[in-house]
Amino acid sequence: MKVKVKKEGKVKEFKLISSWEDVTLEKWLKLIDFETGTKTEEATETIAALSNIPKQLVKELALKDVAVLMSKIAELQQKQDTNLKRIIEIEGVEYGFHPDLDSITLGEYADIETFIKNGIEKHLPELMAVLYRPIKEKKNDIYVINAYDGNIRLRTEEMKKMSAQQVQSALVFFYNFGKELSAILPLFLMEQLQEMQKQ
Repeated sequence: MKVKVKKEGKVKEFKLISSWEDVTLEKWLKLIDFETGTKTEEATETIAALSNIPKQLVKELALKDVAVLMSKIAELQQKQDTNLKRIIEIEGVEYGFHPDLDSITLGEYADIETFIKNGIEKHLPELMAVLYRPIKEKKNDIYVINAYDGNIRLRTEEMKKMSAQQVQSALVFFYNFGKELSAILPLFLMEQLQEMQKQ
């Protein structure tokens, strides 16, 4: 989306994101950090991060213009597609969302639980590195991902390039699954414990 700014009688054209898909996870994490500051700082940093308008020029914009830009950004965020993207591509590599969360391993669950407990906002790239892994084999919509070995350091860096839209749809899906799992897991563990006690 193009934005025209008039300063000292000259009109310059700048680019503002045209879709929420243009926002990477790395940028989104910075935007989340800005929300802890003042509204002025949040607006300045958000517009600077999501456009090519220099930060100093953002500070010189009229308040009504800032309000228009912020409402456009909010509108783009609301229009985002919230359907889970099971397969994403980052720099030519296809990553698949965990195809069977019912068979999630204890190691995967423990890492996810730790990331959530230690502040999900700070650990979104790590969480995505657990949920999305390189696809080993694929036929039509069916795919197999690499097994989880707990070594996510490199993949975490790659996940920062995901779009915020992809991350948010994965979080919504995982949150809904987590609610179901938290209701079922204690019952399952109790049944297993009772079986062990019988033996």
